[in-house]
Amino acid sequence: MTHSNDVDITLPDTLDQTFLLGLVGHSARLAFSMIRPHFQREMLAFDLRPSDFAVLSLISANPGLAPKQLAEAINVSPPNLAAVLARLEGRELVARERGATDQRTQCLRLTATGEAHYAAAADVVSRLEAQATAMLDDTERAELLRLLHKIAGK
Repeated sequence: MTHSNDVDITLPDTLDQTFLLGLVGHSARLAFSMIRPHFQREMLAFDLRPSDFAVLSLISANPGLAPKQLAEAINVSPPNLAAVLARLEGRELVARERGATDQRTQCLRLTATGEAHYAAAADVVSRLEAQATAMLDDTERAELLRLLHKIAGK
């Protein structure tokens, strides 16, 4: 049944996304949504979430790191970090130790198992990153990282 006020709408083959694609946040989310599923799939073998990997990476690079420094570096609240650390400690990947000069402080380090686990996962992540940015030359990739770090205040 046709009504006199029905309008024939023909959808274009391509959408005008000019405004959205001009937004940094939207474009960053799109890029992230292309990379994240590959990361998650590959990290299943290591039983690591993105936050787990970030924690292992920072502790590996900064043995003796304080939990507060770690929380600030990955921009998570202390209670959320405590849950991540508990999970990683339970898997014997991370150990907490008392500070050498101040017994009231906690220091984090990777266990030998944690170091091996992280090293294997980091190799996979490096490969994934190379694949995800294969369309960029080294200069473009460095510029992209520089600009993202500038936005993040890093």
